[in-house]
Amino acid sequence: MLDKIRKLENLHITLWLIKDACWVMMFRPLGMIMVLPTIFVAVFLTIKSWSDLKERLHNLAVCFWILANSTWMTGEFYFHDSWRLPASIFFGLGLLCIIGWYVSKLSGKEDSLT
Repeated sequence: MLDKIRKLENLHITLWLIKDACWVMMFRPLGMIMVLPTIFVAVFLTIKSWSDLKERLHNLAVCFWILANSTWMTGEFYFHDSWRLPASIFFGLGLLCIIGWYVSKLSGKEDSLT
């Protein structure tokens, strides 16, 4: 099962890179299309890792990061770069997930949060 998850993680990285490459090269339609499979795989990986707090929080952070990244890209593509505030909220939520992990780790309570 772990091998299958690793293959999905590698696929996810590939989708993410394609999406970001489209953003940099201003390939608007393909960039927007790539948002859906990139988010889908991130959410799928998060659901699959739900029983492990560390994996759950890191994968949730990735989901929020991709949502932020995609929101920012959409704003640049179609809304004169005016969507940075909503994007920053998603970035902040992702950061809170990671902070949550380290706070639970430092407090020794990570096992009780699963």
